Amino acid sequence: MLSILIPVFNYNAVPLVEALHEQIIKENIVFEIIVADDASTDLVMIKENQTINQIPHCQYHFNVKNLGRGENRNALCAKAKYPWVLLLDCDTLPTAPNFIKNYCNCMKDPLCNVFYGGITYQKSEPKNDALLRWIYGIKREAIPFEKRQQKPYESTLVSNILIQKEILLQHPFHSLIYDYGFEDFVFIATLKKNNIKIGQIDNAVYHLNLEKSAVFLKKHLVALDNLHALIAQKIIHPNETTLSKWQATLKRFKLDRFIVWLFNIFEAPMKRKIISNKPSLLLFDFYKLGYFCALKYS
Repeated sequence: MLSILIPVFNYNAVPLVEALHEQIIKENIVFEIIVADDASTDLVMIKENQTINQIPHCQYHFNVKNLGRGENRNALCAKAKYPWVLLLDCDTLPTAPNFIKNYCNCMKDPLCNVFYGGITYQKSEPKNDALLRWIYGIKREAIPFEKRQQKPYESTLVSNILIQKEILLQHPFHSLIYDYGFEDFVFIATLKKNNIKIGQIDNAVYHLNLEKSAVFLKKHLVALDNLHALIAQKIIHPNETTLSKWQATLKRFKLDRFIVWLFNIFEAPMKRKIISNKPSLLLFDFYKLGYFCALKYS
């Protein structure tokens, strides 16, 4: 018995629901697919997603008030009827016709109650104004199965994760994480602290929604604002993320103000290069480091 849970905001989730429904019917198991719209503002998308209610065993719920990324997932879990939950981002699509079957096999494993299938990106290069998101995804998120096995916690995202509902109820997504950024990290870190094993399987989904580079950069800055607040609230320890460790090291050697000085001088040209048709991830990393260091003095 499986509940497939899909949070959505201003995105058409119908193709994903239809693809999942076609696969799961073949497996002859009891299931439900629940889509929770977190107060979308795009009326066209809302109308499209309402058709999900016409698909057998599928539901579309609209949140009148925006709950945020963590609480919307928690609300989905509360609606789920079945003991296993498959969490999928709305802008994904299975890469293989046996995607659901692979996860059904995982549910028979008595030794593990969390499984991550991975994420990948289509090989066709997008338009120039979306290259940053595509390159970042390929280099940083599309981690091969073999490498994920070596560092299961560091490699896991909640965009494609099978988990027992009981685990989600015991360790919900943090309610204070409202905007984009680090909700995955805090959730996975909680599983690790509680010695909950994450099984890695080769069962990826495509990430389809490639935001424009300027939008993706802005989202990362929001994520860094989140990280700054989460560290201040002692939800994340500074030693738990690479960026905050770098910042702490620079501060210890009294170099963080120098990085902020460089960032303030070169912020504009760095930004132009990062969102150009030849984005540099190394420069992107330095930009984020400078921005994060600057938060300490804002």
